[in-house]
Amino acid sequence: MGKPTGFLEFTRELPGKRPVSERRSDYKEFVQSYAPEKLNQQSARCMNCGIPFCHHGCPLGNVIPEFNDAVYRKQWKEAYDILSSTNNFPEFTGRICPAPCETSCVLGINQPAVTIEEIEKHIIEIAFENGFVKAKKPNIKTGKKVAIVGSGPAGLAAAAQLNYAGHTVTVFERDDAPGGLLRYGIPDFKLEKWVIDRRIKLMEEEGVIFKCNANVGVNIGINDLLREFQAIVLAGGSTIPRELSIPGRELKGVHFAMEFLKQQNKRVGNKTVEGEDIFATNKNVVVIGGGDTGSDCVGTSNRHKAKSITQFELLPKPPELRTAHMPWPTYPMVMKTSSSHEEGCDRDWAIATKEFIGDGKGNLKALKIVNLEWKFTEDGRPAQFVEVPGTEKEIPCELALLAMGFVHPQHEGVVNQLEIELDNRGNVRATEKDYQTNIAKIFTAGDMRRGQSLVVWAISEGRECARKVDEHLVSYSMLEAKDESMIEI
Repeated sequence: MGKPTGFLEFTRELPGKRPVSERRSDYKEFVQSYAPEKLNQQSARCMNCGIPFCHHGCPLGNVIPEFNDAVYRKQWKEAYDILSSTNNFPEFTGRICPAPCETSCVLGINQPAVTIEEIEKHIIEIAFENGFVKAKKPNIKTGKKVAIVGSGPAGLAAAAQLNYAGHTVTVFERDDAPGGLLRYGIPDFKLEKWVIDRRIKLMEEEGVIFKCNANVGVNIGINDLLREFQAIVLAGGSTIPRELSIPGRELKGVHFAMEFLKQQNKRVGNKTVEGEDIFATNKNVVVIGGGDTGSDCVGTSNRHKAKSITQFELLPKPPELRTAHMPWPTYPMVMKTSSSHEEGCDRDWAIATKEFIGDGKGNLKALKIVNLEWKFTEDGRPAQFVEVPGTEKEIPCELALLAMGFVHPQHEGVVNQLEIELDNRGNVRATEKDYQTNIAKIFTAGDMRRGQSLVVWAISEGRECARKVDEHLVSYSMLEAKDESMIEI
């Protein structure tokens, strides 16, 4: 490595952030860049560890020690070439990935892990600044046509790879612009949309065709696609939210998180908002669900200047550090405080919502909640709960946001029309070995196949699915395969 003693000399440091009072007033990204000296020090912390478990922690199999070494030596073109060999969109993962690579970093056994995610973001942004990122047009065209349904990270990755393989690729997106949840789910303060537009423009220069406002199965006939294209990739994501069917669900003021987040992203993009306007301004907001989507609701509500924000989680409060049941290098379910939580939010765990209470005029005015007591399995996992007697109470709430995850992809439309087989969770059935559905020319990747997951997993699935589509079309593939020996940990 560039500096074998780096991990002994320097500790983990993250870039600074704009002050909370300042960033709560806009929707701009607020994480600053490393100074050159700090970037050099952070890359120097990557050890010559012998067996880099970060490779296994990363679903893409990013070659992390090598690009860290190149960063330390300030060889930016080399660092970019290494990173882009396994990751089509480092500008996305460098901003919004929870960094499973860092939780399996060998240095993390007894020290803070290497800042892999931030280094990755710096590599790609420096590469764009220096003109290293150029359109890569295929040298030979195969004459085969592939349709990608859905332009989230899985669809975009599949489209990019299949275009590199020489196929003519058309991406169908039902919204008015490509990106899927990257565009209309993740707030601008985490991922500004010019970052997506920059990548889409590059893909168009490479030959990928994008058709928006194109809802396959609704205003685009699936039979037309079957006739025109030699292969179809379904990458529509897991879009059906988990419901909370309790009394008062019909009250005005109870909404799914994505309704709230999508509206705000459209406002920031100066686009027309359809349906009832959802604002948190001067309201007591309760976010039901403790994950990343719930955190995004917290950050957006703060920018709306909510009166109060409370986030509930059904599960018990996680530990601050790893326990014996979550040893390194497994991904630890530990306490996480996001930048949105830093901006202001009351958090509570082991809480169940029993009823939405109205004001007699159809509007939400309060929640009835109760504390829970959990019982755990021998390996430390929460197994079942009971309500704690005497803890039931009402709290004021004019806006309740349901952020409890997603259950499966939308079946209405293309999935039902094709009569595609589903698994027992309602996802499109296809193995990780071939990504092929029960219809030979139709493949699937991303959350639509594996269920709700991470952006980095979606990109990995899109890349692997593209390789299988390529093999299906021309009997072999020159697209790079992920190391089959890699184990998900």
